[in-house]
Amino acid sequence: MNGFGISVRDLMHKPGTMRRAEFEIDLPEDLSNSILSVSAGTHFELELRLESVHEGILVTGGGDTYAVGECSRCLDPIEVDVKVDFVELFAYSLTNEDDFVVEDEKIDLEQVIRDEVVPNLPSQPLCNEDCLGLCVECGEKLSGNPEHEHEGPVDPRWKALENFEKE
Repeated sequence: MNGFGISVRDLMHKPGTMRRAEFEIDLPEDLSNSILSVSAGTHFELELRLESVHEGILVTGGGDTYAVGECSRCLDPIEVDVKVDFVELFAYSLTNEDDFVVEDEKIDLEQVIRDEVVPNLPSQPLCNEDCLGLCVECGEKLSGNPEHEHEGPVDPRWKALENFEKE
């Protein structure tokens, strides 16, 4: 069992009993989409409520950490807070292959956390809501120069006159 394993020996087969748990996990591997990443070794703080029910152990909780990446408009490095909440039942016996189960009097939260963190990473993160991005013609950062302009495109019928001035 990895660092995501939690012993539930004291709760097993005792419906109605409950325990709260708070702990911090260092993620063993990256959790990422194509733009943001929660890097391996990043601290993930969890607050959980573990409750024994007839079918198994009901885990309600959430956690928070941060992800790093690039602003989708200006490509500056950014750090984004990631908060997740979940409710999962860890059954005593496997009835569906997609179910989570209690194994050796422990539950493993790794897949639950992965299933919550990765889809909750923003697909178009911004350094700030007012980010203007980059100029599509020259790539200059527009936030530093909002008055940035280029001359309009020359009508192709007048293109030959550009060389006239140079000669």
